[in-house]
Amino acid sequence: MKILYHHRVASKDGQYVHIEEINKGLLKAGHEIVLVAPSMGEEQEFGGDGGLVSKLKKALPQALYEMVEFAYSFWAFLKLAVAIIKHRPDIIYERYNLFNPAGVWAKKWFGIPLLLEINAPLLEERNKYDGIALFKLARWTEHYTWRNADWVLPVTDVLASYQRDIGIPESRIRVIPNGINWADFTDPSIKNPLERDVSDFTVVGFVGFCREWHGLDKILSLMTEPGNEKLFFLLVGDGPAVPGIKAQAESLGLTDRIHITGLVKRDAMPGWLLPMDIALQPAVVAYASPLKMLEYMATGKAIVAPRQANIEELLTDGENALMFDTDDQQTFIDACNRLVKDDELRARLSAAARDTVLNRDLTWDNNCRIIIDLAERSLKGTR
Repeated sequence: MKILYHHRVASKDGQYVHIEEINKGLLKAGHEIVLVAPSMGEEQEFGGDGGLVSKLKKALPQALYEMVEFAYSFWAFLKLAVAIIKHRPDIIYERYNLFNPAGVWAKKWFGIPLLLEINAPLLEERNKYDGIALFKLARWTEHYTWRNADWVLPVTDVLASYQRDIGIPESRIRVIPNGINWADFTDPSIKNPLERDVSDFTVVGFVGFCREWHGLDKILSLMTEPGNEKLFFLLVGDGPAVPGIKAQAESLGLTDRIHITGLVKRDAMPGWLLPMDIALQPAVVAYASPLKMLEYMATGKAIVAPRQANIEELLTDGENALMFDTDDQQTFIDACNRLVKDDELRARLSAAARDTVLNRDLTWDNNCRIIIDLAERSLKGTR
């Protein structure tokens, strides 16, 4: 099958991981990809913020920037049209973005089925964190794009409820959670990059961009409690909370039992997961499918995660993870402490987390098989 893959992501971050893995999976399965996307995303190192796009967002008044976003859709439609005329793809696969109905226009103009991957309700998300100046236009583009796709592919059932709320029938919704590239994270040749020998320690690990509300300072306090002298904290990433964590570690005399990597390249991540025994998934937005949680699961970590509906789509308290209440930080610490003290529980949850990935085939390859099945059904006019 020939697939026109369209996205508007200019940064090279977690979003780009999803894009890259889906493309790799489709290519590996023998399909052809025609990519229509900003070239600047391809040219950056992992962690890049989008360059010119990021600068424009900071420099322009909000309403003007949003008009530029919408105007880009006309340019994107022209690029899509050229690609369709030249390559004659079977379907369009698009990663949804706000102010971007270009994929729907191309679907309607050329009569090609559109599969729309949805990772967030961007109208709500952007309005909450940044505000939206052109709210009516933003709402129209979101609803128009969702309603006119042949299939909408939200990453969680919680996110699917947003599509149901605007009248999209269940027959056009397919939840596809994020996945894992199994070989990348389970290759026996992967080396542990941590220079210090922590084989005698229980290693609590966190991956990501850490903020104060993640509560990682509580882990350092836990390390000072009697009986926890063999607890080691590994923070893989960076973020605004790092200076405070470093200062706290120094004041508590824990600098020799903590390691902070800073930003690491994507291909180094499997190695950094190796030394972890317990992996932390602090609270996330209510509709997300966290990539790092799948990575924790595939590599057999004992996971501490929030009791949220989207997380409970993959994890069950006491079966393949321990869960905590997001409004009670003490339950977070209690779950961590319980895993530190109970080797048998830790081993059981670790094995169950890994088995969940295998039993449910939570892989990018399986996601690609689902996408192709939906594409074929669209081409045949079946549901």
